[in-house]
Amino acid sequence: MNLGSDSSARNNYALAMLRIGVGIFFLIFGQYKVFGTAFTLHGGFQFWINKFLEGGTYPFMAPILRGFVLPHATSIAFLVAYGELAIGIALALGILVRSASFCGLIFMLTMLFSSDYPGPRAAFWQYFGASLSHSVFALCFVAFLMGRADSAWSVKAQWKNRAGASGNENQ
Repeated sequence: MNLGSDSSARNNYALAMLRIGVGIFFLIFGQYKVFGTAFTLHGGFQFWINKFLEGGTYPFMAPILRGFVLPHATSIAFLVAYGELAIGIALALGILVRSASFCGLIFMLTMLFSSDYPGPRAAFWQYFGASLSHSVFALCFVAFLMGRADSAWSVKAQWKNRAGASGNENQ
């Protein structure tokens, strides 16, 4: 692979590498939840929600977590598990990247407000420090939404290249 000096191609490959890396993380996050039962059926999800409520959630999220999420915990646990796996597959393969990125961004914002609250007396900068585990992924999803993250090293790019090659052969 010779990237040469074409900055557009270099940016496409850099974004593709980031997309694939984030996809692999989400494959890892999702696979143990989907293929195991601890998170979805044996209280793993509820454990984390209760842990967030004990001291890590933004105050406006507490009623949502208590009043909606916990009563529907099993259904939401399956949504989270299969959602993470679907996001991972889509990003790693480069299919439906914008849709997966939109869902990933919503998920990361939900996680950020559910779990990254540093407390009411924290300095302003501590809100950002507390959110690194989710805000960095959120920024990646924004980049995938804004850019053409599927233009290199993706199933979509392979289909496009194959269609172009077969079109040239028929001429």
